[in-house]
Amino acid sequence: MNSIVAPLKEYIRVIDFPKISVIDLLEIVILAFVIYHVALWIKNTRAWTLLKGIIVLLACYVIAYILGMNVIVWIFERTISIGITALMIVFQPELRRALEELGQKKIVSTLIPFDDTRNQNERFSERSINEIVKATVEMAKAKTGALIIMEKDIDLSEYERTGIELDSTISSQLLVNIFEHNTPLHDGAVIIRGDRIVSATCYLPLSDNMGLSKELGTRHRAGVGISEVTDSLTIIVSEETGRISVAVGGKLLRNIDGELLRKKLTQMQGKSGEEAEKKRWKGLRRTDGGRRMD
Repeated sequence: MNSIVAPLKEYIRVIDFPKISVIDLLEIVILAFVIYHVALWIKNTRAWTLLKGIIVLLACYVIAYILGMNVIVWIFERTISIGITALMIVFQPELRRALEELGQKKIVSTLIPFDDTRNQNERFSERSINEIVKATVEMAKAKTGALIIMEKDIDLSEYERTGIELDSTISSQLLVNIFEHNTPLHDGAVIIRGDRIVSATCYLPLSDNMGLSKELGTRHRAGVGISEVTDSLTIIVSEETGRISVAVGGKLLRNIDGELLRKKLTQMQGKSGEEAEKKRWKGLRRTDGGRRMD
């Protein structure tokens, strides 16, 4: 046994381990901080979707290089600089917002990111679903136009800043009052994050999808447009017909009722329909006060 351990100790002693200074440790911390926040920024913006596309292109480049496809490799190498410039142009709003937030953050709270309130409020409660469905159905009956954006994983702060900050609890009365005709907040979209209405009168990008029906107006195109660039769910109430529509992933589901809307919100919430139905019936029994139903 000693014949094995002794040479191993000698080998370890001979190995020249690099000396790590305080500056090296500080450099590691700074790089880890930058990489973490860049990854977080990519995850919470449209960059995540685009990053997946870039990974596919890089995989194609590697395959072309291995197989010796010289023309394809030449095209990739000549267009990479143009691609970087194009990325800077496409993500100019996000980059500007990231720099603004960097200037507004406190150093200590940024270096120690223990604030997980956003993660806690990623999804809304069952009560919020009930209030949203109730408000939507009431506005549909009264033919009150509405545009409600439900934030999911991609941050909507860029569009939130175009409106008026509210930061209020979700209630059907408030939503109906916001979209009431001739009120200061009725024009534009409402953005909901978690269980809070964060902003109203927000401006959204219009969809240029030529496949949308010509009878759809600006409200529907804005709802589809925001769903094309984010993973949000958009609820649209037509002012002309009173019909309810939902836009997700650039697709528009038209003329739905309150039950289907509740199902879509429950799916976005991350709970199964069976679990939501059990909670709903449990709530109905509780409000019934334990009386026997004949």
